Amino acid sequence: MLVYVIRRLLQSAVVLLVMSLLVFVGVYAIGNPVDILINPQADQEDIERAIKGLGLDKPLWEQYLVFLRQALAGDLGKSFAFNVPAIQLIVERMPATLELASAAMLIAIVLGLPLGLWAGLKPGSVAGRTIMTGSILGFSLPTFWVGLMLIMVFSVYLGWLPSNGRGPTTELLGVPVSFLSWEGIKHLIMPATNLALFNLSLVIRLTRAGTREALLQDYVKFARAKGLSNARVVGVHVLKNISIPIVTVIGLQFGSLIAFAIVTETIFAWPGMGKLIIDSINVLDRPVIVAYLLIIVTLFIVINLLVDLLYSVLDPRVRLADAKG
Repeated sequence: MLVYVIRRLLQSAVVLLVMSLLVFVGVYAIGNPVDILINPQADQEDIERAIKGLGLDKPLWEQYLVFLRQALAGDLGKSFAFNVPAIQLIVERMPATLELASAAMLIAIVLGLPLGLWAGLKPGSVAGRTIMTGSILGFSLPTFWVGLMLIMVFSVYLGWLPSNGRGPTTELLGVPVSFLSWEGIKHLIMPATNLALFNLSLVIRLTRAGTREALLQDYVKFARAKGLSNARVVGVHVLKNISIPIVTVIGLQFGSLIAFAIVTETIFAWPGMGKLIIDSINVLDRPVIVAYLLIIVTLFIVINLLVDLLYSVLDPRVRLADAKG
């Protein structure tokens, strides 16, 4: 296992290097932040001084080498707009995004697994067909439209839930969280539900397909022939054997929830990393954009590695030492 982990870490370093180059060049090509950040009434001397202060007077390859040297020391640059380290801005917003993504994934798992099992065990029933129809809607409805409908129904018409913001936070192990108070939970319900909808549908369909396939296997038929209860057959023999693809999807989708919570955070004014990156793009704050994308890539790499390691726990037949990168 140690050899496998070392090999994956080396591969991850190469991925981060290539990604940093692509992101740096891509962000450089989308515009000149000087046009936005500097007062248009400033004279040429002030403009040149600002350009030099931001390090934009150097050629692109030299800017990248400076960024790479600083990144190896843990410095991803200083925000053009806020004049503070970009990593600091992102870390300050990260707890809000992680809380939102975790709540959304929890909703998808808690509701998706039993609903998918029900639809797989009783595919011809009215409930089974209703569940599958609902999952199709979850795939089809645009996230921004669902978010607006949630705000209209539960905030405007009914007045049950707040329409924006994170609500009051409480320190938990030094991290600000909102789910420890009822007011914070009320702020969390709608954005988490909106973000969970697609993944809820995905978990339902994946669980249903795995259940239908597992029920046809010989080990399930043999377990039933031994007289085991239906609950034990489903809980031990079916659910355990469909867990690997479900864990894979949950792991990858959790990374996607973190990376693509931008729409939900914008609709509900949730103060997370997604809203920060939108604000940074509007002012072409290159250091924040590059730092955000590299952190997201790192999160995907870590999540993928953890999922692979979890394989060996769920299925002893998986040999990490023989796995191919």
